[in-house]
Amino acid sequence: MLLMVLMLVAPVTVATASEVTDDTKTFRVGMEAGYAPFNWTQNSDKNGAVAIDGDKSYAGGYDVEIAKRIADKLGRKLVIVKTEWDGLQPALQSGKIDAIIAGMSPTAERKEQVDFSDVYYESDLVMVTRKDGDYGKAKSIADFKGAKITGQLNTFHYSVIDQIKGVKKQEAMDNFPAMRVALQSGVIDGYVTERPEGVTAESVDKKLEMIEFTKENGFQTNPEDTAIAIGLPKGSTEVGKINEILAGISKQERLDIMDEAIKNQPASEETKTESSIVRILKQNGTLFLRGTGMTMFLAIAGTFLGAIVGLLVGVYRTIPLAETKGKRFFQKLFGWILNIYIEVFRGTPMIVQSAVMYYGIALLFGVDLNRTAAALFIVSINTGAYMSEIVRGGIFAVDKGQFEAAQAIGMTHSQTMRKVVIPQVLRNILPATGNEFVINIKDTSVLSIISVTELFFQGKSAAGANYMFFQTYFIICVIYFVLTFTVTRILRLVEKKLDGPDNYTPIENNDSVSVEGSH
Repeated sequence: MLLMVLMLVAPVTVATASEVTDDTKTFRVGMEAGYAPFNWTQNSDKNGAVAIDGDKSYAGGYDVEIAKRIADKLGRKLVIVKTEWDGLQPALQSGKIDAIIAGMSPTAERKEQVDFSDVYYESDLVMVTRKDGDYGKAKSIADFKGAKITGQLNTFHYSVIDQIKGVKKQEAMDNFPAMRVALQSGVIDGYVTERPEGVTAESVDKKLEMIEFTKENGFQTNPEDTAIAIGLPKGSTEVGKINEILAGISKQERLDIMDEAIKNQPASEETKTESSIVRILKQNGTLFLRGTGMTMFLAIAGTFLGAIVGLLVGVYRTIPLAETKGKRFFQKLFGWILNIYIEVFRGTPMIVQSAVMYYGIALLFGVDLNRTAAALFIVSINTGAYMSEIVRGGIFAVDKGQFEAAQAIGMTHSQTMRKVVIPQVLRNILPATGNEFVINIKDTSVLSIISVTELFFQGKSAAGANYMFFQTYFIICVIYFVLTFTVTRILRLVEKKLDGPDNYTPIENNDSVSVEGSH
């Protein structure tokens, strides 16, 4: 409970994004920074890219250029907040961002929760498939009968798949990099997208084909479905101002901005003779290093704090019941609260806990938690719930006779735990603690739901920009393996050191007998 209070109070900025906007004249815009050519992540401010908040990388693309023009006319400083697609709407509603400029369509369902500006880009729906596949020569959506087709989660792209008769509709996917990997590997036969994304996919991967349709042979959509608008908080007073700014950007200028974005995206850079792995590392090496650093920080600090929480909870649950009724009641009550904590955090996924805590606290209390602090808090209390059971098992593994012996010489329960039991427990639970550490290294990937720039999130952003999905994820896989393998070996050395020598050999002399390798 003390950890919870400290983590909630210390890193908190008690102000919503709208309040920050009024005070410091910033315009906080949320986007994926991984949906080229609308938005992507890069290492420098080349071609007018804007620094991403809380990171040392930059965002570029069509959406960024539109955001720059709006911020300039509003007289505010543009701040790009890199956010997962599923987190954009919660971030807007909770006040963490002032606007969504991320290729979002103003559908009727979204309008119930978000206000939208006028349209700032219009695009037709297309299908991306493999050029050498069964559907590379398709002319209409009817030709995709029997095909395995998908679309992005929570978009109208996915819903229009139902218009294809006999289609094998697949589960929606979280992002476009995942869909492109699935397409390249043959898991799906195609995915629905918008023309700019299709043009980019086709231009950077010659094995992919963008299928365009005529009005009669294509998807039947409402004008709002193929339009892209800026999302603003419900009841926002800035809708009118932003509409005036958008009206000042001509249709031709918008087309020019999109053409420039397609040309400037990282995937369009010349590869020359270098391998794809080398190219990826040159473009995104620093992103991967920063992501690795964040992953290890969260894993190390989260495991350490979680072990402390687990140790305290585990020890508390072994305390004998008090003799007086009043103390016994409060002891049981607090034990019941701890049991709820353990069951809740062991019984729910960390990705759900992250979303509920990070966005829920902002929605309910108007408190804007720092992303890194929130992530550390989540990893710590999640680990603490598991560690408490590990500690409890470690305590019960200590021979009962040692408790009785300690009591026989007059030691209190506290002294018994500190001087006799805990030292043995720490050694007994070391393998399980190391296992939790390794798990935390991998499980930090779920924190991408709250836009923590750990290794997986950085890798996904890189794949969305360079279109080399297998190679990018292979690099990420290798980095994870190196981290976990190294940590495992270090922990085994620590265990061996704590155990001491395998053999204890007595050395006799004329006066006495000494023992080598004694503890």
